[in-house]
Amino acid sequence: MVDYNFSLYTFEYFLMILVRVAAFVSVAPFFGMNNTPNRVKVGFSLFVAIILFQSVLPEGQLEYTGVIGFAIIILKEGITGLLIGFAANICNSIIVFSGKLIDMEIGLAMANMYDPTTRSQSGITGTMYNYFIMMLLIATDMHHYILRALVDTYTLLPVNGAIFEWDHLMGSMVMFVSDLMVIGFQIILPIFACSMILNCILGIMAKVAPQMNMFAVGMQLKILLGFSVLFLTVTLLPIVSDFIFTEMKRMIVSVVEGMY
Repeated sequence: MVDYNFSLYTFEYFLMILVRVAAFVSVAPFFGMNNTPNRVKVGFSLFVAIILFQSVLPEGQLEYTGVIGFAIIILKEGITGLLIGFAANICNSIIVFSGKLIDMEIGLAMANMYDPTTRSQSGITGTMYNYFIMMLLIATDMHHYILRALVDTYTLLPVNGAIFEWDHLMGSMVMFVSDLMVIGFQIILPIFACSMILNCILGIMAKVAPQMNMFAVGMQLKILLGFSVLFLTVTLLPIVSDFIFTEMKRMIVSVVEGMY
């Protein structure tokens, strides 16, 4: 049965739920993309908060002293939602990092383009891979998993129940940086291996036929080889997305563990 009766206390509790959900939606992947209208984000946050308010009812009254105490609880809920959304969103930087390395290998590092989702200049390969991963995120219902993770946090982290263990959160970031390097280099390994073989061939050709300008020839060959390898390895994107989605799950769990 849905209870539509609002008192001052229940309205304050609803506002605290809304703050966590809105903070999560503003930075989470897919939900917090910059090309999504702000009114859509606000409406979706309000809709989710109303549903959560009916299922996450308070067991007792929250204790706080005055406006400052209420503001502290609101701040804690906002930080909690931001950390959960950031833990999922930061994993997209893996594919951007890999794209920049691929552009450096095939000679497209100078050809940047404006990405409306991040509102910044990014490489061509990184932007293309980022959109592919986002489509796979929607196709595999990973955005449902991220939203369910937010809902499940109310079981472990009720309103005003977050206790930030900054050492654990810092360890989670260090773990992510190491995973960023490992997963990133696994993604660019086909490009890197083919480029290294091409460089060896060009080095041998420079000794065999010194009259040829290997620098001018190598630039076209690297771009042609890079595009060919990208075309042949596009079928590996589901495997790449599995790496990134697994890292998303690990980061969300690790960040939540650092708050209770």
